[in-house]
Amino acid sequence: MEKKIAAYICTGCGIGEALDVEQLAGVVTKECKIPLCKNHPNLCSREGAALIKADIEGEGVNTVMIAACSSRVMTDVFSFPGCIVERVNLREQVAWSQKPGDEDTQMMAEDYIRMASAKINKMELPEPFMPEEEISKDILVVGGGISGLSAALETSRAGFKAILLEKENELGGFQKKVAKQVTFPYKDVTANNIQELIQAVKDDKNITVYTGAKVEKTVGGPGVFKVTVKTNGGTAEHRVGAVVLAAGWKPYDPNKLDPKLGFGRSPDVITNTMFEEMQQKCEIRRPSDGAEVKNVAFLQCAGQRDPKHLPYCSSVCCLTALKQACTIKEYNPEANVFMVYKEMRTPGQAEDFYRKAQQEGVIFIRCQDPEVKTDGAGITVEALDELLGETVVLENLDMVVLATGMVPVTAFGEDYAKMKARLEKQEGEAKTEEDLDVPLDVIRVSDLLNLDYRQGPELPALRYGFPDSNFICFPYETRRTGIYAAGCVRRSMGVAAAAEDGAGAAMKAIQCVELVSQGKAVHPRTGDLSFPEFFMQRCTQCKRCTEECPFGAINEDEKGNPIPHPTRCRRCGVCMGACPERIISFKNYSVGMIGDMIKSIEVPEEDEEKPRILVLACENDAYPALDMAGLRKMTYNPWVRVIPLRCLGSMNLIWVADALSKGIDGVLLLGCQHGENYQCHFIKGSELANIRLSKVKETLDRLVLESDRVRFETCSIIDYANLPKLLDEFAARLEEVGPNPYKGF
Repeated sequence: MEKKIAAYICTGCGIGEALDVEQLAGVVTKECKIPLCKNHPNLCSREGAALIKADIEGEGVNTVMIAACSSRVMTDVFSFPGCIVERVNLREQVAWSQKPGDEDTQMMAEDYIRMASAKINKMELPEPFMPEEEISKDILVVGGGISGLSAALETSRAGFKAILLEKENELGGFQKKVAKQVTFPYKDVTANNIQELIQAVKDDKNITVYTGAKVEKTVGGPGVFKVTVKTNGGTAEHRVGAVVLAAGWKPYDPNKLDPKLGFGRSPDVITNTMFEEMQQKCEIRRPSDGAEVKNVAFLQCAGQRDPKHLPYCSSVCCLTALKQACTIKEYNPEANVFMVYKEMRTPGQAEDFYRKAQQEGVIFIRCQDPEVKTDGAGITVEALDELLGETVVLENLDMVVLATGMVPVTAFGEDYAKMKARLEKQEGEAKTEEDLDVPLDVIRVSDLLNLDYRQGPELPALRYGFPDSNFICFPYETRRTGIYAAGCVRRSMGVAAAAEDGAGAAMKAIQCVELVSQGKAVHPRTGDLSFPEFFMQRCTQCKRCTEECPFGAINEDEKGNPIPHPTRCRRCGVCMGACPERIISFKNYSVGMIGDMIKSIEVPEEDEEKPRILVLACENDAYPALDMAGLRKMTYNPWVRVIPLRCLGSMNLIWVADALSKGIDGVLLLGCQHGENYQCHFIKGSELANIRLSKVKETLDRLVLESDRVRFETCSIIDYANLPKLLDEFAARLEEVGPNPYKGF
């Protein structure tokens, strides 16, 4: 479209007192050649917004530059449908963080105007991506346990159709093996209501149920998934918009436990899941001979919270053991029941049930390392009681129950990367170490979804096999857009939490199909209409985009050409940063746009002693932290010029070269913490940027520049108090290094 640009400068919130607004307006009209520029004392007010709308409607303005507060605030006020809008942060990152009326403060503001002008000259209005295929809003639920049943029912109640798959011949999952349960309000043992849920699902006309079934193949992306369901009688095809994975868990293999816990040495040493099966059959008797159970010991954390087995807590074992202990007391009030525990974990109202077990006469022994001994006389447990400070010996036990943990089904199967490497080695196509730059995801070939994704057939998982994405910011998310984890496949949990989890995942799935049907992105850039466009004429089939995309949004054809799936995309721009040929761009975000912003920064001559520092800041953590520093009126070096990036992973190395060759003295990359406890909204964008930066030495060597001129730092929003010091220290180091010799070229 032909652009008619207008700029609006707010003078409120201290901007007018800190800056010469008339001089700023001169930069807008004379340097940037923007014909229409207006000031207002309160642009975010009703009158201020009306001023902009009047020009849009009356003057035909379709491209708006708003020089006011941060782009992170007033987004609803400054949203003008059908218009390109670019925000200039004069409040938090200039007026509130620099000396008012100072020459350097004015120069900073003017540079930000120039940078915004350079960007909007290349920006285009994003258009929603609408697939050629008809979009489906049906939800596929994989797993017929508590979470899956809940997800299917809540999907139906919201007015959507659900397809429910269960691999077993009956619905119910593990919960169907449980005779009684302890759930909210945790006052007593209650009957298992799983049959009511199963019947409700069977009676619901919006839910199609398959039992004895599995997903044979999943092709496509959100809104346009094509799923092949394999059943005992053949196959069925379904088009679905999103997927809820509620495939459940398996008990940790007790045969792997430390032999001193006694499993396998006596049939009377059993696991908590084996106890549940006994209880369901109403046969709580000694397994070896069927005798009445009079003396029982429950050993908690059997292999859990143990780096050699399960490093995590399964969260429900304590409550389950309390239930089982009370059940024995109910069968035989005279029975001696001992609970050997590390710590009892009964959070919230579940503490009431802990008290009930104490009142029932269950004896609690706190011990970190109990030992089970089996001999001809029976079973003995030796436990060093931490409260008494002496070893307690429990003799003549009829049964010992080990609390083994919950392992998500996604943790089983061969590692896909290792399997692929093995097959490539057999075919003589193995990669060299030099090629393996990108940190590999852990994907187990668990035969759950069988995704037609270039990066692997199942969901990438975190350290313990749970397929979470960013578990802090985005619960239920996985690393595959439109596929949501629920229940014990997401984290270990009890009955009430599993039902709630299924409902939550269903709501996220519905949110996804609704956004996709409008051509919009899902979280974290919810509502974004832009999507990556590929100019294939220059593609060299290097495969960096397909390998580095954190969400598997890009497949490949047989020649190695990328095949983008826009509905899978989360608009992070990692592919854009990865591409050495710069063939990937968004209508409102591209390598060229950011490059022009960098080139528009005015670099003073060397004798003026005003260095310039380019800061490429992640918009999810680092940029908000800079805003927060401004909000607290914390000042920092005025040489800084900040450009927010969708994700630091979208950083293309050409920007560093552009900045240094222009004469900018230093480049600072501010990204999110990466590694095991990552905070990156796009999983590994910051990590990828750091890997790319390791190659910047070639650029510095070519330009004959010092390595100290480029620096990478991680930062979260809570680090705002440290940012001014970090910026000042970097500026001081650049002063020591000296001015960039390319100034003036």
